[in-house]
Amino acid sequence: MKIHEYQGKEILKRYGVPVPRGIPCFTVEEAVKAAETLGGPVWVVKAQIHAGGRGKGGGVKVTKSLDEVREWAGKILGMQLITHQTGPEGQKVRRLLVEEGADISKELYLGMVVDRVTQRVTVMASSEGGMDIEEVAEHSPEKIHKVAVDPVNGLSDAEADGLSRKIGVPEGSLPKARAVLQGLYKAFWETDSSLAEINPLILTGSGDVIALDAKINFDSNALYRHPELVEMRDLDEEDPAEVEASKFDLAYIQLDGNIGCLVNGAGLAMATMDTIKLFGGEPANFLDVGGGATTEKVTEAFKIMLRNPNLKAILVNIFGGIMRCDVIAEGVVAASRAVGLKVPLVVRMKGTNEELGKKLLAESGLPIIAADTMADAAERVVQAAAKA
Repeated sequence: MKIHEYQGKEILKRYGVPVPRGIPCFTVEEAVKAAETLGGPVWVVKAQIHAGGRGKGGGVKVTKSLDEVREWAGKILGMQLITHQTGPEGQKVRRLLVEEGADISKELYLGMVVDRVTQRVTVMASSEGGMDIEEVAEHSPEKIHKVAVDPVNGLSDAEADGLSRKIGVPEGSLPKARAVLQGLYKAFWETDSSLAEINPLILTGSGDVIALDAKINFDSNALYRHPELVEMRDLDEEDPAEVEASKFDLAYIQLDGNIGCLVNGAGLAMATMDTIKLFGGEPANFLDVGGGATTEKVTEAFKIMLRNPNLKAILVNIFGGIMRCDVIAEGVVAASRAVGLKVPLVVRMKGTNEELGKKLLAESGLPIIAADTMADAAERVVQAAAKA
């Protein structure tokens, strides 16, 4: 789950990370009032969407008068902001953050992710703040410094200071930088984050260390422990189909292709999409119904897939381990009838009660294309989509 910058900064403040004073706004008048409340000669008007690159897309503007605040708030609110992370369709701006100006002496980068190899939180820091970390990794990888944190001891003073020195933090500012690094690590750990990023982390002329931006993503599997975080969820920023899928505990991500995929298990789902591409097709979605799929879940999954106007065919690929093939077959038949399925449907199932499942499909009277192997299923569904 993602949250907005201003929400991320609220979390950082609770963990002792300094951030600029700012006020979230939903209207132009609120933006002007926020600037008046903050006071000072300079304000930054920031679009709030779940994507990076907002400044490059025209969604971040420095203003030096209330009239400029009004002007840019009016231009940014409601705009379709296009960045390298939104795709060509962009994202509509519905919220703003009006923030006090900052005295920027140097821009740094600080980020944290879970490294699946070391199975530890890895802290990444760089002197090249204010730009995409992917570009730094590609062109100047030596400028990215990392520490894999021992989960028992946490981020030590020595580790925090060592990283700070490597990215150019002066000795006089080390205690402040240490507080930021350790505060971000504690926030990451205690909120079950999957990513936390401050870009840029700035040094001011007076030697302060301040988080000028905040990006925090959370592990959705751990949200049951954090109802206060769930309240921060902005459904307007998410794909409507994915929001609907989450209501039925379906893992769904819409893609650009035309072949719908319904699979049980994330690994099998990835392998299924790869096989479709191997035979020249393009998956329309990732969809994992999990190990406890019911007829209702399968029906909802079909409905969600069919909302995609590009859909030309559907492939159901099931391995019956915990999930029995006959249960999936019943769900597929019921779903096909419930939605009045008009696109070709290819079904391949293996495992528990496989023969019973195939018998139910064969006796359903529906024009289901049966397949025995993954390769056979992928080849058949690609052919069916091409003819549709």
